[in-house]
Amino acid sequence: MADTPDRALVERFVFDRNERDFRILYRRYSPALSQIILRFVRGSQADAEEVLQTTWVRAVRGLPGFRWESSLKSWLTGIALNCSREHLRKVRRHDSSEPIELHDPEAPIRPHRELTRIELERAITKLPDGYREVLILHDVEGFTHLEIGRMLGVEEGTSKSQLFRARRALRARLVERD
Repeated sequence: MADTPDRALVERFVFDRNERDFRILYRRYSPALSQIILRFVRGSQADAEEVLQTTWVRAVRGLPGFRWESSLKSWLTGIALNCSREHLRKVRRHDSSEPIELHDPEAPIRPHRELTRIELERAITKLPDGYREVLILHDVEGFTHLEIGRMLGVEEGTSKSQLFRARRALRARLVERD
């Protein structure tokens, strides 16, 4: 059942509200969505979990209208980004200096690399929202510019130029630190 294609799971869930199919989708996508949300909300694990639940509530409501013009993962990520933005507006944390997590919290950290990771996270946190979103979605999460454009509602070329500018700004911030 874990290898069941997304489309079959979604169709069965939409048709007969099959809870088992939803649980498979939830287990399949929640870990990645949680990481993305945590990077964007720049808050606690509890904040990220709240945004994840909101994401799934909206996804369940929207599944009957999902047209498969993009992958389910891209669509869910777009919902997660919108919910993350709303959360940020609600708690007014745009100027927070807390670093975002860019690594697996379970992974061992080598002490001589820690300072660099922290500096990188802080520098990324200080990027403008649009730059930060594209940088994380492309360089950390591995989405294509076409997918990012669909998620953010921008042209593919805009995603590319924002990534270029984000990298340039990030490089400048890191050079300033030296």
